[in-house]
Amino acid sequence: MIEHARRQYGVIVEKDVPMRTRDGVTLYADVYRPDAPGRFPVLVARGPYGKGGRTDPNGSTWFYARYGYVSVMQDCRGRFASEGNYDPIFQEVADGYDCVEWAARLPWSNGRAGTTGQSYLGLTQYAIACNDPLPPSLQAMAPVSASSDFHASWVYHTGGAAMWGWLVPYAILKGRNTLERQGREDLLAALDAYVRPGTNFGAPLRDEWYRHRPISDWGEMIKQAAPYLGEHLAHAGDGPYWHRANVSRHAENVSVPMLHVSSWYDIFAEGAPNAYRSIRERSRNPRARAAQRLIMGPWAHLLPYDTPSSGGTGDIDFGDAALIDLRGTLLNWFDYWLKDIDTGIMDGPPVTVFTMGENRWQRLADWPPPDVSYVPWYFHSDGHASSLHGDGTLSTVPPGGEPADSFTYDPNDPAPTLGGHNLTLPLGVVDQRPVEERPDVLVFTSAPLTRSLEVTGPVVVHLWASSSAPDTDFTAKLVDVHPDGYAQNLLDGIIRARYRDSPEHPTLLEPGTVYGFRIDLWATSTVFLPGHCIRVEISSSNFPRFDANPNTGRLIATETETLPARQQIYHEDARPSHILLPVRPR
Repeated sequence: MIEHARRQYGVIVEKDVPMRTRDGVTLYADVYRPDAPGRFPVLVARGPYGKGGRTDPNGSTWFYARYGYVSVMQDCRGRFASEGNYDPIFQEVADGYDCVEWAARLPWSNGRAGTTGQSYLGLTQYAIACNDPLPPSLQAMAPVSASSDFHASWVYHTGGAAMWGWLVPYAILKGRNTLERQGREDLLAALDAYVRPGTNFGAPLRDEWYRHRPISDWGEMIKQAAPYLGEHLAHAGDGPYWHRANVSRHAENVSVPMLHVSSWYDIFAEGAPNAYRSIRERSRNPRARAAQRLIMGPWAHLLPYDTPSSGGTGDIDFGDAALIDLRGTLLNWFDYWLKDIDTGIMDGPPVTVFTMGENRWQRLADWPPPDVSYVPWYFHSDGHASSLHGDGTLSTVPPGGEPADSFTYDPNDPAPTLGGHNLTLPLGVVDQRPVEERPDVLVFTSAPLTRSLEVTGPVVVHLWASSSAPDTDFTAKLVDVHPDGYAQNLLDGIIRARYRDSPEHPTLLEPGTVYGFRIDLWATSTVFLPGHCIRVEISSSNFPRFDANPNTGRLIATETETLPARQQIYHEDARPSHILLPVRPR
């Protein structure tokens, strides 16, 4: 980056500044502004966690004010100081628009506005991008660690399963404020029954609550604390209900530069790459298409926002090479677009990714990288690939006349989640060998590599399978097996069989009939080093990261019964199950 002299200011804080929405609800914000005459660009952040918690003078809200921005932190509708009822995601589209235009007219603002924030504060930014048109005062955005398609990585996953391991704990976490606003002290006390002893709200639930059926029946407490949750569960398929806040569905309307930031182990890792790509491809605004930027690091969800860090990714610390001054990068971004200072942020290729394995940053011409070749790695076995001790192999040679592999998936004994793209559950890198010991997990492992193989881009598994049930799930996981046997999880994904042909229009299976399934594992950038092996796991559960399919074919949210399913996985010349890896030339 180009260094430039930056003046630092003292900070004045204006508390509880009211804003009236278009439908007459008053929302309140704290405004942090430079202690100096004149007007400044404004940066808007909107969240559900309480604006009063942003009192740290070393935090980002103060940081931007010290460097010459009017920094606005607003409580979302129905949260803490703000009026109204809380309906996460969808309310943020119009409210975010109104907030940007209100903030741009504050007496300390020069009328040039940007948006900033991480996690839900990134969600509120992507929601603003779903307006048509966008707020006229908005000139730059920088969503960090956020979903851009809330059916693909917030409530559900790309394959249609609910993201169960975080969905309800997160609803309970936010439900405390909802219940406090209602004066329901009786229900606040009931929250303790859901959370594991010794943990805070938002942490993993007691095991019996993860397994409780029907999953829509969480009693009076959850109905009062998170009334929206039932509506989300009732809309299990994708469709117009979710399209209202899907950035890719509104990409043609995006007319501002956006810096998309996320990380390979983030629970919402689909968000940044997909939003970047869809806006680059479909925005009607040539300037906006050219001004999209993407950064993908190696961390889990709460990536280093205020302080540089290389850890927070489970068993692996990616070392000093992973350190990044993200806050400084964001300041360069806003100085460029809101102050017309050439900070160098727009120099060079538009995509910056951290490549694991070799643990280095690299710049790419676009996303997905235009120079990748999509190489199929095929599953092989003599029909006994069950568990780590089976005969499953993986190679670039297509299969011939091989027997199918089979296993039984019991919804009452699902394969457990071990790390990965989680939030309230243990996250990041965890040795997968314990789950690979299970007979309901098929394991396909390559021979040790003789030279490095870089995989950078989206990863998909194409699976041919049949089931004895009218509906079921199939899961896949990409694993880097180290020379000492350590099985490092890289990606995971799921497909709910009823959504195999369409995420909007479910169709049940004909038991015993073979179907083709596409399992989206999202994306990564990693190098499989010499001596390492590529491994793919195939199963039917990854619980409680995803809700366990009861296999009955009925509405999952209200189902009380379960049905074991006998699964057949095919890898033969006519049904060559494989993982498609985006391989970059070395």
